[in-house]
Amino acid sequence: MKRKSALIFGASGQDGSYLAELLLKKKYIVHGVKRRASNLNVSINNDIYQNRYKKNKNFIVHYGDISDSASVYKIIDKTKPDEIYNLAAQSHVAFSFEVPEYTANANALGALRIVESIKLHNLIKKTKFYQAGSSEIFGRVQDSPQNENTPFYPLSPYAVAKLYAHWITKNYRETYGIFGSNGILFNHESPRRGVTFVTRKIISGLCKIKEKKQKKLYLGNLNSKRDWGHARDYCFAMWKILQQKKPDDFVIATGIQYSIKQFINKVAKKLNMKIYWKGKGIKEKGYDKNGNIIIECHKNYFRPLDVNTLLGDSKKARKLLKWKPKTHIDSLIDEMIRAEYKYLNEDK
Repeated sequence: MKRKSALIFGASGQDGSYLAELLLKKKYIVHGVKRRASNLNVSINNDIYQNRYKKNKNFIVHYGDISDSASVYKIIDKTKPDEIYNLAAQSHVAFSFEVPEYTANANALGALRIVESIKLHNLIKKTKFYQAGSSEIFGRVQDSPQNENTPFYPLSPYAVAKLYAHWITKNYRETYGIFGSNGILFNHESPRRGVTFVTRKIISGLCKIKEKKQKKLYLGNLNSKRDWGHARDYCFAMWKILQQKKPDDFVIATGIQYSIKQFINKVAKKLNMKIYWKGKGIKEKGYDKNGNIIIECHKNYFRPLDVNTLLGDSKKARKLLKWKPKTHIDSLIDEMIRAEYKYLNEDK
């Protein structure tokens, strides 16, 4: 029986690494695309990337860039995969306000380059396509919780670009018959999360404060509410989406919501740190037991337009995909704390 092949754009990121591991366990031949300028996530299983040097390699690295049409077309033509997962993006929402054109090029036109390449290379009947969507497209939410029928209202260049990618995938599906599916994934974290993302930033900061390696943690809106799951669970959902007989769009979420402040308190409790809160809004501060300010809000970490609340309804995925999140937020935090201390010990 011929082995399936998959092509992952954004293979060096958090989701790309978990997805690659999953597909390799399922005996896929996996092609991973990374920008030559990008650094591999230090916490990714290095054994995967070492496979490219083996004679009978199951993981093959291709250097390319989702913002470059020629490299996208060339890699897809060369690999002719059974499945394509587009996880490549300019992934920082706040940063998208600073680089809106680059964000549009990577996040919006990147998806267009892939579906157009599938069409031009006559792969419509062979290749299934997964587009990594984001709950940010709901933005100023019209209904709560949000499902596949909730109106979109993006509030950042990042979200607008992701919405274009969502609709161009649907358009090529309906116009040309491409098997193109969107996963509207709510926030998903792991020890492989970049340190500039708020969950990893909080865990890293509090661990360092506890170990007296850092004095203060600066954050933005403490009252923003999010629906957090584990990236490993969500990558399994991506794979399940492409195993369906027909392409479709799915919200992937836990259905449980916490504020940034609640997340901080959970992490602090696990670290046996007591945080005392005083003030409101941007003036709210977190104090330790000795009265030292260890958490402070800073205007630089507030978005020009902020998404105040996101809460996902994944009933469709649970019913049709037979998927549900396996990792509770407390277990996720435990795993991230263990990994953070490992990084700290390695730094020593």
